[in-house]
Amino acid sequence: MEFIRTDGKDKDFIENCRLLDMDLERRVGKKIDRGKYRKYNQLDEIQEAIVVYEGCKVVGGGAIRRYDDENIELKRVFVHTEYQGRGIGSRLVSLLIEWAAELGFRRMILETGELLAESCAVYKKLGFKVIPNYGPYVNMEESLCMAKPLPLLCRKDVCRPD
Repeated sequence: MEFIRTDGKDKDFIENCRLLDMDLERRVGKKIDRGKYRKYNQLDEIQEAIVVYEGCKVVGGGAIRRYDDENIELKRVFVHTEYQGRGIGSRLVSLLIEWAAELGFRRMILETGELLAESCAVYKKLGFKVIPNYGPYVNMEESLCMAKPLPLLCRKDVCRPD
C-alpha cells in the first residue's frame, strides 16, 4: 500500500469522496437526513489529503482541515469496502494525525455518528475520546464528535511550547 500526500483538488481524492458519500447514503441515508451535512463536507478548503493506493488502484483516502488555531478537523476518511478490516483506515488516520502534528496543531477533532460503528471503533482505538458536539454539529443529535490531543513536535521551522 502507498499513502500519498495530496490536496482536496486531487482527482483520486475527489472520486474517493464520491464513493464515501454513496457508501454513507447506502448505510445511513434511510435513518438520517444526510443533506444537512453536505455544506460541511466541501473539498474546497482542504489543503492536506492522503490517497491510498494498491498498485494503481485507489483503495481509500482522507483529509485534515484547519478548524481554528489549535484544532484541525479529520475529514472524508473512507476505505473501499473490499479493503476494510486490513488496518488501512487505522494507518491512514495515524498518518493524518502525524501530518496535523507537523503543521503545529494541538488537537484533532472529528464528527462521525454512532451508526458508523466501525469508524467509531477505529477512532477509539487510536485514542480519540467523545466530546460535546462542536460548531455546526451542536444541534445534530445523530452526530458524535470526538477529539484527540496531538503529539508535541519540534522542528527547525515550527516549535510550539507545551
